[in-house]
Amino acid sequence: MTRGAYDGCAMASATKSSEVHRILERYLREVVEAHELCPWARTAREAGEIAIELVWGAPGTEELVAAATIALARPQTRVAMIVAPELAVAPAGWRAIRDTVAARLPTAGIAEFHPAAALDLTTPARLVRFLRRAPDPVLQLVPLALLERVRGAPPVAARAHQAQILGGHAPPPRADVGTQIAAANHATVSAHHAAITATLDAIADDRRAAYARVGITSCR
Repeated sequence: MTRGAYDGCAMASATKSSEVHRILERYLREVVEAHELCPWARTAREAGEIAIELVWGAPGTEELVAAATIALARPQTRVAMIVAPELAVAPAGWRAIRDTVAARLPTAGIAEFHPAAALDLTTPARLVRFLRRAPDPVLQLVPLALLERVRGAPPVAARAHQAQILGGHAPPPRADVGTQIAAANHATVSAHHAAITATLDAIADDRRAAYARVGITSCR
C-alpha cells in the first residue's frame, strides 16, 4: 500500500469513528441528559470520565472483552461504553453476548443498550430497556466498586424512628438510589414519551444517513 493510499484509509477510518461518536453523543445529550435519566451523565461526560471504544464488524467475545479492558484501564474512566456500529444482532442475542462478556469481567457491572428496544411503561423495571435505546449496540460498563459507592445501602433507621414507623407515625426510610432513579425516570417518560421517541427516531434517521455516507455497513 502506498503512503497516499494508507493516509486515505486512515482518514476514512477517522471519519467513520467520528460519525459513530457524534451519533452516540446525540443520544447522551438529547435523551439521557436532556431528560435527566441519569443524574451523573452530564458531569461524567464533561469531566472526560466516559471512555468509548469502537469495535468494527461482528466482534466476538474476545474483541469485546479486550476493548472493555482497555477502556476500564484508563485512569479517568468511570463509565466505559463499547460500541459495535456494524453489528447486526437482535436484542436477545445482544443480551446473551452481554452475559458472556460479564462472565469474563466480574469486577464491572455491565448493561446492554440496543436500538430496537421497545417502550413498555407497565413498571419502572420494564421501562429500562427503552431508556437504553442507543443508536448502536452498546455495552456500558461501570466498575462495581464505583457502583457500590454510588448506590450505597439505605441507612438503617434509628430505634426511635423505627418505633414511629411501626406505629404508623412516620414515613418509611427512603428507597435506595437505584429505585429512586427508576421511579423518577418512569414518571418522566410517562409524561414525555412521545417527545423522547421522536428524538430517538430523529437520531436513528441521522445515523442511517450518516453511516451510509461514510460507508459503515452492517455485518452478520
